Amino acid sequence: MSSFCSKSNLNFRRKMTELQVQVQPLLNEHEDDEESQQQQQQQIVVEKISNRRIASLDVFRGLSIFLMVVVDYAGSSLPIIAHAPWNGLHLADFVMPMFLFAAGVSLAIVYNKKVQCRYEATWKAIVRAVKLFVLGVFLQGGYLHGITSLTYGVDVETIRLLGILQRIAIGYIVAAVCEIWLPRQTWKKEAFLRNYIWHWCAVFFLCTIYIGLTYGQYVADWQFNDLYTFSSLVSENGTTIHTVKCSVRGDLGPACNAAGMIDRFILGIDHLYQKPVYRNMKECNMSKDGQLSEASPSWCYAPFEPEGILSSLTASVACIIGLQYGHILTELQGHKDRLCNWSFMSVLFLVIGSILALLGIPINKSLYTISYMLVTSAAAGITFCALYLLVDVYGWRRVAFGLEWMGKHSLSIFILVTSNLIVIALQGFYWKTPHNNMIHWIVSHVVQK
Repeated sequence: MSSFCSKSNLNFRRKMTELQVQVQPLLNEHEDDEESQQQQQQQIVVEKISNRRIASLDVFRGLSIFLMVVVDYAGSSLPIIAHAPWNGLHLADFVMPMFLFAAGVSLAIVYNKKVQCRYEATWKAIVRAVKLFVLGVFLQGGYLHGITSLTYGVDVETIRLLGILQRIAIGYIVAAVCEIWLPRQTWKKEAFLRNYIWHWCAVFFLCTIYIGLTYGQYVADWQFNDLYTFSSLVSENGTTIHTVKCSVRGDLGPACNAAGMIDRFILGIDHLYQKPVYRNMKECNMSKDGQLSEASPSWCYAPFEPEGILSSLTASVACIIGLQYGHILTELQGHKDRLCNWSFMSVLFLVIGSILALLGIPINKSLYTISYMLVTSAAAGITFCALYLLVDVYGWRRVAFGLEWMGKHSLSIFILVTSNLIVIALQGFYWKTPHNNMIHWIVSHVVQK
């Protein structure tokens, strides 16, 4: 009886094995079909995003341009919206992170398909970045002399090398290289960090270099010649030699920080921004007409580049963060999933940035500290979430039509604003005498009042 049962069990196992061998290919084929269907659906979503503009992203760009115009022309009369003199956050301090954020999101849309030739894609990204950099030097290098003068031209020995567009160009090329060359895994909702782990490794690498140089670089005493008449301390030849006492490491003040030292050493002090915002600090005792007193510290007379080399590292990180928001946009289908992931990242960055600020890393735009980068990136992410919800989910596109138009023509508007071409053109229309124009009236009765 036992032998019969054992033979029966053996025959049963053989039949089950044969049946499994016959059925398994059918099951695998069914699973392959489901997987291919999912990939096709995801590809359709990607193609839809590629073939149409994201309205909320255009509105976001337009809002960035609008805020830039407001703070540029109204900041002198409303200091609360102008850049913070050193530590702290004002409205103007959110504009640059918004530009970098938008650049990162746009990169994810551009490279949402598999890059066929990495070398060609890299070359195109480099060309775009170089064009943007050169345009920035032309617009903010001192070639154009502002609304009070119709002259133009700049001495190449004193041309400003870095600025807003140059910073965007640097962040753009760093994020583009990460997107083109760093490997990534197949998208999974529960493994977002792991899918782009190499991007986050690049973020960690850039932040490590920034922290190492900011707190580890020794800053010695330094001198500079004051070629500008900001005070009465001017010698017979028109220059004054100022000495700044430092001999420290890890100082985050305006006088002895590592960022300024690196810019002075690599770029040269004559190629830095000549009117840094820290002159509005109480220590500098600057008068309403922009003159420094004889009692002002020597560093108040020194140039400083707020878009400098060291701070471009963390600015590039901000662009990579925007790139991750773009990945969510291109690789997730539902509005709810996108908004949940964006909100989670924004809150996470805000919490980490706030903790770092409480631990002693100040929120500083001029140094582009890590706390500033995280807090402003979170603010940009929250703003983008709100605009996406209003424009793309609820369909309030007509309400934001003006901002959307500005976003589609953001570079053209930026050129017109920074070059003051619109203001100069309006000054050409006057009543009887050239001084009786609308711009002169606004400056004399509103700005300087």
